[in-house]
Amino acid sequence: MTSPDFVTTTRAFYDAVAEDYAELFVDELAARPLERAVLAAYAELVGPGGRVADLGCGPGRTTARLASLGLDVSGLDLSESMLAIARRENPEIRFAQGSMLELDFPDGALAGVVSFYSTIHTPLAELPALFAELHRVLAPGGHLLLAFQVGDEPRHHHRPWGHPVSLGFERRRPETMAALLAEAGFTVLSRTVREPDASLDEPTPQALLIARRPPETETAAGAGAGSAAPGPGADS
Repeated sequence: MTSPDFVTTTRAFYDAVAEDYAELFVDELAARPLERAVLAAYAELVGPGGRVADLGCGPGRTTARLASLGLDVSGLDLSESMLAIARRENPEIRFAQGSMLELDFPDGALAGVVSFYSTIHTPLAELPALFAELHRVLAPGGHLLLAFQVGDEPRHHHRPWGHPVSLGFERRRPETMAALLAEAGFTVLSRTVREPDASLDEPTPQALLIARRPPETETAAGAGAGSAAPGPGADS
């Protein structure tokens, strides 16, 4: 199947910049205690040994962090150059090449899915299909962690480190992403937004959402209550 243009462009960009990118962000999580805290909370929600896919894993630094938290994690990325770094640094972790839009997992196979700043190259119109795919591969009761930059205007990187490539980085609003997740069948459990850190040269706030595919018992209960009057706090 022919890949969409944005997938091809994203793959070419990261294949070109992989080594420079990995060097620049060599210890990225060390300077981000809030992100580390959210990852730890996410790992606790999934549970020890839970099978998790880190989608758009890049050089595998977040994947390694999740593994250190006791999860059975594998990484997936479009870029073979990024994956070469991830495998070099983490030979004990499984990494595979592929697209988030077409995951090679059976329905309900995963206890968790992580998309750590990896939806930022996906056009808004494609997000419903992407979130439906993430919902498909999660088991009922499974958890999703989604991280992204907050804002309305995209940022464009042209010829980074002198490489002849360019790519747009989309920013989103947490309420927009939460609504799209709800439409895909997720229940949003938490929204964490922190202000930009000048020491990290961040121009925008950072958002981390944790959502869950509802357990089958909740889904069945919801289906059986279709004629009931809405309770306190229900949409009207």
